Amino acid sequence: MNAKEIIEILEAQADPANVAGMRRFAITAEKAFGVPAPALKQLAKDAKKQTADRHRLALELWLTGVHEARIIAALIDDPKRVTEDQMEAWAADFDNWAVCDSTCGHLFSRTPLAYRKVEEWSARDAEFVKRAGIVLVAWLAVHDKKAPDAQIAEFLPLLEKHAGDDRNFIKKAVNWSLRSIGKRSLELNRLAIEAAARIRAQNTRSARWIAADALRELTGEKVQERLQSRLSASRK
Repeated sequence: MNAKEIIEILEAQADPANVAGMRRFAITAEKAFGVPAPALKQLAKDAKKQTADRHRLALELWLTGVHEARIIAALIDDPKRVTEDQMEAWAADFDNWAVCDSTCGHLFSRTPLAYRKVEEWSARDAEFVKRAGIVLVAWLAVHDKKAPDAQIAEFLPLLEKHAGDDRNFIKKAVNWSLRSIGKRSLELNRLAIEAAARIRAQNTRSARWIAADALRELTGEKVQERLQSRLSASRK
């Protein structure tokens, strides 16, 4: 399976109504077919089985500029073969939150450069590059099971630093990452709650929203019970 064949499959499944629906969820792209996520995941699964070089195919798909092709590229690429130049080029191409988040979650968070890119990209001003740096925190908190809590906790000051950015896709990224850290363990829950309180004290519109939403979930009964159960299970 090659990039041309995948684009032809996407074109055959195109749904203009879904493209309009994407726009309602703030997913905008210059080229999009409106193919739903389950179909993209199946196509990515098939592509992995039917190509000898999935990294090369991922690069070719990304260069098409097609929204769904870029989603598939992130799903099929090999994290071990991703270079820093590739990460920078793809991040510069991010034009909506869906491609940004999917690429960071399925691919970039699994590369050795992920932690460094948190620091570098979160300091950039371009909205989706900055979002990429911040959402990597959320994905690392979930995916990097080997990282000690202390390493994940080091992200909290960064989230506090950027909580005052009122841009929609930035404040939502900060909120998501804060909640992801706080749901990893009881200790990180405590630290995330303390960080949320400090964010609330910044008293900006974005900070107040981030803190209120995060505290609602992190102090909630559901999260607290799940973390207590996880701790109890680990002690058996």
